[in-house]
Amino acid sequence: MDESPFLFKQLQRSLPTLCNKQFKTYFEKWSLNESLQAWMFSFDQPFQHYMADKLIKNFFNDPDVLAAVQQNDASGCWTKLEPPKSIQFEELGTTVTSMNFFDKLTEEGIVRENGNICKCFDEFYEGIPISDELRKMLLVEDSENFECYNDSERNELLFKLFMHVVIGGSLCQYEDTIQPYFDVTKSLYKDIVSVLKHPETKELNVVSKAYQVSAQDGLDRTFYPSAEEHPQNFAYIVIDPIKRHVTLLHHSWGKGFW
Repeated sequence: MDESPFLFKQLQRSLPTLCNKQFKTYFEKWSLNESLQAWMFSFDQPFQHYMADKLIKNFFNDPDVLAAVQQNDASGCWTKLEPPKSIQFEELGTTVTSMNFFDKLTEEGIVRENGNICKCFDEFYEGIPISDELRKMLLVEDSENFECYNDSERNELLFKLFMHVVIGGSLCQYEDTIQPYFDVTKSLYKDIVSVLKHPETKELNVVSKAYQVSAQDGLDRTFYPSAEEHPQNFAYIVIDPIKRHVTLLHHSWGKGFW
């Protein structure tokens, strides 16, 4: 068994979704244009599922990674990422290969047939304004529609990307129709996962592995992706074992007016 660590080299490229002219307009409107960041790296060894612990720990202690990756501190400034004392991670599902996954939104009356998102009485959750049934379903556990997606479905990377796009940043201007959220979510998902077609069944399968990660200091305090717990503070590592690429997607809620 090879005990040598995974070594990483930054790829000087951006996710196409983050560079798309139309999507940039959405990101600005949703207050994600500065707070949502992605970094891409190649790695030097074959990867198998059981190696996730090793790769993720190597990743957050690699000099090239630490030189490239930044974090958003409590003041809202981007600062250098410090080597963590420990890393926690949870595997996410990457089984979904179709946007039909979101058909339930129409079936359950969260979104109308014409694509309009149904409104609701205003309330707040973790500083997030909720004025429609979509955000309510995503965030409020005792809401009528929360259970239309079960825990396993909510743990899918596609669902999480959709939720983050819909909720946006701390100064988000929300959409009245669903299609912009679908378009950006689909594009972002395609950017960060790789799909192979089965030679016999012709079914599509995602070969990438995804993990939600957090880093702790010597006192077991979480400092990355943020020192504060919030639905919009997240860091995801997506590993492509075919291309030997790693994508790190990071967002910090930051400070707003809420």
